[in-house]
Amino acid sequence: MVPTPLPEVITPTDHSPHEIESPEELAIHLRRESLVQVTVQGLDLTKTDLSCVDVTRTLFVGCALTAGQAADVVRRGALVVPAFPDTPFPTQPARLYRPEDLSAGFEEAGFDGMYDTIVYRHFLKHGGAMPDLREALAQTVHDHGIDNALAQETQAWTRRRGAGAIVGVMGGHAEHRGSPGYHDAAHLAWRLAHAGRLVLTGGGPGVMEAANLGSYLSALDSAELDAAIEELAKAPDFRDSGPYTAAALAVRARHKPEPGTGWERAGGLSVPTWFFGHEPANLFAAQIGKMFSNASREELILKLARGGIVFAPGRAGTVQEVFQATTMTFYGTVDHSGPFVFLGRRFWTEELPIHKLLAPLLAASPLGDLTRLIHITDDVLEAASLLVD
Repeated sequence: MVPTPLPEVITPTDHSPHEIESPEELAIHLRRESLVQVTVQGLDLTKTDLSCVDVTRTLFVGCALTAGQAADVVRRGALVVPAFPDTPFPTQPARLYRPEDLSAGFEEAGFDGMYDTIVYRHFLKHGGAMPDLREALAQTVHDHGIDNALAQETQAWTRRRGAGAIVGVMGGHAEHRGSPGYHDAAHLAWRLAHAGRLVLTGGGPGVMEAANLGSYLSALDSAELDAAIEELAKAPDFRDSGPYTAAALAVRARHKPEPGTGWERAGGLSVPTWFFGHEPANLFAAQIGKMFSNASREELILKLARGGIVFAPGRAGTVQEVFQATTMTFYGTVDHSGPFVFLGRRFWTEELPIHKLLAPLLAASPLGDLTRLIHITDDVLEAASLLVD
């Protein structure tokens, strides 16, 4: 039996008047007897009377409709993209995931029975990164829903706070809980959250989990953050998936944000992928844009992180992100780029001497000399000031 966060995932309210994702929104339009040129996402409509509602150019995506309803609305001018009945994930999620969605089923059936694991095993069974046509379409529609929800949430955030209010934190997924690098990432994110920045990560373990943890516990003092890290460090390695997940859930249960806490002080945002589904879910982000396409996910993270990006020590994946971010900045693909803060001086000057590679490149940008964006430091306080001032 698949755990079911799905009704909650596909029936919320978003920020667009032209999209309907909740029964409450739908009821407003039904009273007007018009769904003209509106998109209805992921709702169960099998008990809803649509016979007197104008559905001219309405788009129903991932909705449950009876065969008679589907034929009727199409005949009257609607378009229907039906829900895929044989996937464990929603066809068109109308909001971002939350930690309780991904971890659903863990308490009853352990790591193997949680929603996140079930979706990953379905992904592998259907070809992984090379799925069959039917599965590829289902995954693409799912990712479109996540992309749309990300746009809604982040645009609402930046309208209130400004484009520079989202800061990305990248780094190694293999960084153990309790390590110096894990501590640094957590404390940096803790400071960023205090300054009103939304911490954005790739949603994996290691540095990424540490950053979301720092945001999640930003209402506590730094000593309490250290105590939580010490507790998590009893299950330090993500490869021991069951205890690793249980430890995260225990810390979440012990330290719940107050009701009404903004997402910048409740874990921030993460955008992980089932492409790396062998890594257990990072359960400290407030909202989670989990996708199947790693390429789409990477681009989204870097486009959103307009307030700057922290690069903690990491290997191939982190280096790829460095150069992808540099390419976007070099060509002005995005409107504004905050600083690139490389946290860990020895790593970024001796193991991977990043300044020697990036400085000549950014100096030659058609937008002018952008070498001022490069900063290398060991100091969490300095890194925070570069991203906040």
